[in-house]
Formats: sequence, structure tokens, C-alpha cells
Amino acid sequence: MIPLVVGSAVSLGLGLFAWTAYATRRATAPYPPAGRFVTVDGTRLHYLERGGGQPVVFLHGGMLDAHDFLPAIETVAGAGMRGIAFDRPGYGHSQRPAEPVTPVEQARLIAAALRELDVDRPILVAHSYSGVIALAYALHHPDRLAGLVLVSAATYGGEAYDGHDDPISRLATLPVLGTLLRHTVLTPLGALAVPRMVAATFSPDPVPDGYLARATALWPRPAQFLANRRDVLAFSPSAQALSPRYREVTVPTVIVYGERDPFRVPEHARRLVREIPDAQLLVIPDAGHMLPQVRPAVVLDAIRRLPRRPAGASATARPRTPRR
Repeated sequence: MIPLVVGSAVSLGLGLFAWTAYATRRATAPYPPAGRFVTVDGTRLHYLERGGGQPVVFLHGGMLDAHDFLPAIETVAGAGMRGIAFDRPGYGHSQRPAEPVTPVEQARLIAAALRELDVDRPILVAHSYSGVIALAYALHHPDRLAGLVLVSAATYGGEAYDGHDDPISRLATLPVLGTLLRHTVLTPLGALAVPRMVAATFSPDPVPDGYLARATALWPRPAQFLANRRDVLAFSPSAQALSPRYREVTVPTVIVYGERDPFRVPEHARRLVREIPDAQLLVIPDAGHMLPQVRPAVVLDAIRRLPRRPAGASATARPRTPRR
């Protein structure tokens, strides 16, 4: 009896594994790479690029990939700038190196990729989860940035802001059991959760045509699900380690959020603008979390609000005005 049960369980597991691999290939086939690749430290990163002029580099949040910023890329390109959006490590068509890939490590990889692409002193625009990545970049590479725009950015960790260290993330990232779960039950369960998750992320704005289909195909993939869950677990410790240094940010900064953002972004933004010297705060009425998708003109407006630093000026030379 026991061998029969064990054999049935193994057969079921193998069947689910094979079905997940087939379903994933079929679902992602309509979304091949649409941009170019750059390899840094053995990691292949995919990116989209439009236009020319002042480089503006976009880092997406925890949702999908560089396409989250496609409307904003095209908007800045139309305004005479060079828009570049990366699939972050493990998302979209980018590889993810061996762990740990903390926000600080992701900032280092993006900096290395920009050097490889000969991109000098870009404006860095970060959305949602990538807020802490962009701040790590600004702290470690201030002389390589012309400005920083944080859009609906998550920037603080700790118990008061966390709530993300959940059992699903822990299970999904386990070495053996996690691999089995990601390649069997978590993929279809993730696909079932996507519509509600997407609606909540865009609320109160409507979900753009085609976005839900793309999210349902790409987000639950075993590799991207793993990258996302590891990012979730790494967020709070990384933000806690970095946040005491936010007052050291010397890069011109604009912080943007929608007043109806359903997450804790407004709280983060109001705290952050008090800590970064001379930072500007831009609040968008009746707007939610996905500003780069549904209101790309807001991103362009934030970029244009950045003060222009004279060529050759050092980031450390920027005057620091204490905030009360």
C-alpha cells in the first residue's frame, strides 16, 4: 500500500512539473525579448531603449519588468531624452546571479551595466520596490548620477513597514522543497492570484489593455516568482540597513506619489522628503501606485523639476540644508 501511495505521489509530482514547464513556455511565447542585452559579471541583463540625449534610466518595481516603464520611456524619448529601462535581475528576460542579490548588489549590477553601455551621469527613475535600490545607487555612486526620481517608492523597512516576510516567500525560497513547489503548485496558484494583485496595484486607476495577460503569463513563472520572493525577503533588512544613511544623499531628488496609493508609499515619501536635503515632493491627486504606466507625463514632469547640476560639479559639493 505504501509503495503504491509513494509511487502515485511521485507520478503526480512529475506530471505537475512537466505540465508547469509546458504551460510556462506556452504562456510566455507571445512575450519574447523586445530590447537588447548587456552582460556584466557573467549576468545577462535585458533592457529597452528609446530616443537620444540626456540618459534617463528606469528601474521597475516587483511587478513585471521593463515594460512597466514603456509609456514613460516613450514619453521622455519624445521630449528629447534617452530612455533606458532594465529588466531587473531575475525579472523579464534578465538573468539573476547567485544569491544574495540584495538591493545594494542590484544597484552595483546596474552601475556596471551602465558603464558597459557608456552611459554617463543618468537621471535614475525608480518605481516601488526599486526605491531602495536607487537610494543605494545614490549613496554608493553619487558622482555617476545627474538626478534621482523616486516614483511610488518603498524606502523603509522594520516591523512598522514590513508585513512581507510571509510563509509563502519562505517556502518558495527553500532549496529543495521550494524548487518543487515553484515548479508545480505555486505557478498555477500564482496565476490565479494575479488578477486581484494587478487590480489592487493599479487602483484607483484602470488596468491598461493587455497588462493583465502579460502579468498572468510572466509573473508566476518559477524563475521570476523566486526572484520576487527573494526580493520581498531582502527588502526590510536592506532598507533598515540603508535608511540611517538617507540623510547623506547628495543627488538632486524628486519624490512622487499618488495620494490614493493603496500601499504605505505616502508614509514613506513624507518621511523621506524630510531626510534627504533639498528633496522635492510631488503629490498627484486621485492617483494610485502605477504612475509610470497610467500617468507617464507625471514622470516627465518630475524629471524636469530636477535642478541642473553644472557639468563637472561634484555631488559632494551640493549644499545641504537641514530639514526640520
